[in-house]
Amino acid sequence: MVSNGWIAARREDWDRLHALTTTVETKGLKSLTADELRDFGLLYRRATADLSAVRSDRTAQSLAEYLNRLVSRAHNHVYSGQRTSMLSVWRFLSADFPILVRRLWPYIAASVTLCLLGALLGSLETIARPHFMRAVLGPEMVATIERHEMWTESVLSAKPQESSAIMTNNIAVTFYVFAGGILAGIPTVLMLFWNGMSVGIISTACAQHGMALDLWSFVAAHGALELPSIFIAGGAGLRIATGLLFPGTLTRRTSLARAGSEAVRLLAGTIPMLFIAGILEAFLDPTHVPRAVKFSVCALLLTGLFFWLSEGGRNRQLDIKAVPAI
Repeated sequence: MVSNGWIAARREDWDRLHALTTTVETKGLKSLTADELRDFGLLYRRATADLSAVRSDRTAQSLAEYLNRLVSRAHNHVYSGQRTSMLSVWRFLSADFPILVRRLWPYIAASVTLCLLGALLGSLETIARPHFMRAVLGPEMVATIERHEMWTESVLSAKPQESSAIMTNNIAVTFYVFAGGILAGIPTVLMLFWNGMSVGIISTACAQHGMALDLWSFVAAHGALELPSIFIAGGAGLRIATGLLFPGTLTRRTSLARAGSEAVRLLAGTIPMLFIAGILEAFLDPTHVPRAVKFSVCALLLTGLFFWLSEGGRNRQLDIKAVPAI
């Protein structure tokens, strides 16, 4: 529990941060001296840590709201001067993004669960009701599967164009899954469930016609990055929905702004993954390269992805979860 003595000890730093923030708001960052700039960053970080401590005490809601407003004001100026560079992109991808993925893992796990439930239902429906599979896939694809032909052969004849189209489509899908969060997450939930259901229907239909290995050798390499990207985008959409529906002690506007900032950064981290997945889907997966090579690439990518997301940023002194993203 937050004590009065602790509050009194921290009050001077909060007042100092408030004064510096007010100066920056009225005169700009250039009005601060070198010492004041150093203090501004240090006090901001201390305030974010204090905010995390105060939020754990339900009896200190008014203090939490005050500190959240103060930190939010300072945050906009602490990070507004950062310029995008290759170094900042590298820092984001190597540390900030993995830390954010780990902190928002419950949302991503919920996204994965929705897809798996959809895949399970699609598989069961295909087994129990063949007409359902035909209605969903359409007669042309069903006929192709019944002839034991993969529908991906056309990609080989137009690799550059297909690669561009695939990347555009993949990015669009992840964006739609993410953007659905602003509508209370309903479109996000439906799209995740339907995408999983489609995978379940297609994989079961292919398995019934002895094409399971053909299908998964095609999906393996690009799927190692494409599917996690969709899961992460789904988690970002669910984060927005949670911020909108359950603001807690924050105002709904502040809660949504904070959730939106986190979700946008979560989505941004999937872009290089989708870029690589699009290249693999156009230039490797449809080819007649030995299946062992494709599955090896899949295993290598999954191993690298797991290591990146589980270990990236662990050596940073300032964990991103102590920094409210407003």
